[in-house]
Amino acid sequence: MATVNASHVELKELVMKKLKGADMKEHEADIVADVLIHADLRGVHSHGVMRTEHYVKRLTEGGLKTAPEFKVQHKGKAAALFDGDHGLGHVIMKEAMDEGIQLAQQQGIGAVGVINSSHCGALSYFAEQAAEQDVISMIVTQTDSAVAPFGGAEAYFGTNPVAYGFPAGKHAPIILDMATSNVALGKILHAREKGESIPDNWGVDENGQAVTNPEFVKSLLPVGGPKGYGLSMMVDILSGVLTGSSFGPSITKMYDDYQSYRRLGHMIITLDAGLFTEKEAFLSSIDDMIDELHRVQPAPGFKQVLLPGEPEQMKYASSLSNGVDVPKRVYDYLVS
Repeated sequence: MATVNASHVELKELVMKKLKGADMKEHEADIVADVLIHADLRGVHSHGVMRTEHYVKRLTEGGLKTAPEFKVQHKGKAAALFDGDHGLGHVIMKEAMDEGIQLAQQQGIGAVGVINSSHCGALSYFAEQAAEQDVISMIVTQTDSAVAPFGGAEAYFGTNPVAYGFPAGKHAPIILDMATSNVALGKILHAREKGESIPDNWGVDENGQAVTNPEFVKSLLPVGGPKGYGLSMMVDILSGVLTGSSFGPSITKMYDDYQSYRRLGHMIITLDAGLFTEKEAFLSSIDDMIDELHRVQPAPGFKQVLLPGEPEQMKYASSLSNGVDVPKRVYDYLVS
């Protein structure tokens, strides 16, 4: 499928224009656009500007509020419940992470449960947000039912991603952001958008049979079989059951019922990097770990051992200079 190469500056302007055209406030549109561009620059196009059309549709049909009123209810000294009032998840998560960072800095540790949210984009953005303040983060979020449990032929849990962020000293932070399915649903959508085939371990049809045509995917598969299934369950319990949100198949579908709020739950755990040892010692040790891993003898076919998130960091630096390739249909929508 044809693509258009565009700079991150142009793409952000186009996304903001679309969101403001759907009555989003400029400040909030700026945050959403920033999170989407972050994903595209990292090469994670499944969570990039291709999502703009969906958000606009939900905003215009009533499934998202254009002017939500956030509320924070503190639960003791180190925990809070953040009510996103059915706004855009990107804005909600950024504000909730600010709360988590503050708790970690004041109390050493923080837990922020988020309710009444929506799709929040790439979790790596918020892990980096914390790492910039020398705060360790663990983030999980539920999504609507899309992944067949191990041994099952139909979906129950969502792709339920997890993210960890660890600040470093001289190096970039270590950022792990992964779905508990073999791939995020957005990668299936991206393959459909580009008319490409997919690996046979990404998804199955209505009979539980593996497929390579993304058009036939009815359910995704958990990463590592029973291990991914177990992780997905833990995510839904922490972000859904623990916060009093829905879980499993009862979560409102992302690509359906656009007039209804999704009521998604997220969970953020934050730790000050100096909670158990001197902060500088922690940062220095992370640097040492990174350097030592880079010096590990690579296996045949590999040039160097890389850190989780490092390929995306390298892509980010390249994309800043070389631009982002966007499917032409997505670009045409943005400029229309």
